[in-house]
Amino acid sequence: MVTATFRFYEELNDFLARPLRRRAFSYACANGATAKHTIEALGVPHTEVELILVNGVSVGFNHPVSDGDRIAVYPKFEALDIQPLLRVRERPLRVVRFIADAHLGGLAPLLRLAGFDTLYDNHYPDADIETLAAEEHRIVLTRDRELLKRRTITHGCYIRTLRPREQLREVFERLDLAGSARPFRLCLMCNAPLRRIAKEEVAGRAPEGVLERHTQFVTCDVCRRVFWEGTHWQRMRALMDSVAGAPDRVAGAAPEQKSNGARTPGKP
Repeated sequence: MVTATFRFYEELNDFLARPLRRRAFSYACANGATAKHTIEALGVPHTEVELILVNGVSVGFNHPVSDGDRIAVYPKFEALDIQPLLRVRERPLRVVRFIADAHLGGLAPLLRLAGFDTLYDNHYPDADIETLAAEEHRIVLTRDRELLKRRTITHGCYIRTLRPREQLREVFERLDLAGSARPFRLCLMCNAPLRRIAKEEVAGRAPEGVLERHTQFVTCDVCRRVFWEGTHWQRMRALMDSVAGAPDRVAGAAPEQKSNGARTPGKP
């Protein structure tokens, strides 16, 4: 066995046992244990860690823990540029795409509303989430810390809040998504791209009153729902502006969640 001194910072303390939070403490681990193994044994998913300093030197997850090491573990930084330091991941993901677990059925459509490709199925087993995240380079969103400890999951985010709109704000703030949001481009139900459709093609697919009041429509080619800028769109526009500023409106992408006169189920 070897014994090292650990100190976790900021929100990483939420994963620790209460007596270990916000202080330095000694921890014994097996000889040859890596930083990743030891950090996760203490309860912190590796996906929540951005920087590890061992005796003041930045190291990766595979660094072996030695007797007497002093190990500082940091979450993602928001205000401090640590680019010159060695991070625990080789590179960020080029395209921000998500996969949400069964606990986040309300968050998934809100991320799609913001324009982020988000897979969700409340029947996904953890193994499928792990596989899809690795194959499609997706960020795993979950309230299950054990899921984030799976070996091949490299990018993930443990969601602390409970209500979908609060979860959306949490993800935007923690992952700095405001500049990447492209609202009203994806179907909230299918996660498929929306496209413009001529008013003449909407006949029979939307109420007559809607056809009289609106001229611009979009549709989803998967579920064939038709969307327009109704009162629901105005509420969603206000939500997007509150989390991502007020980007230019996407012309025609106006998801009033109705089709054939029926409001789409699962409206956030």
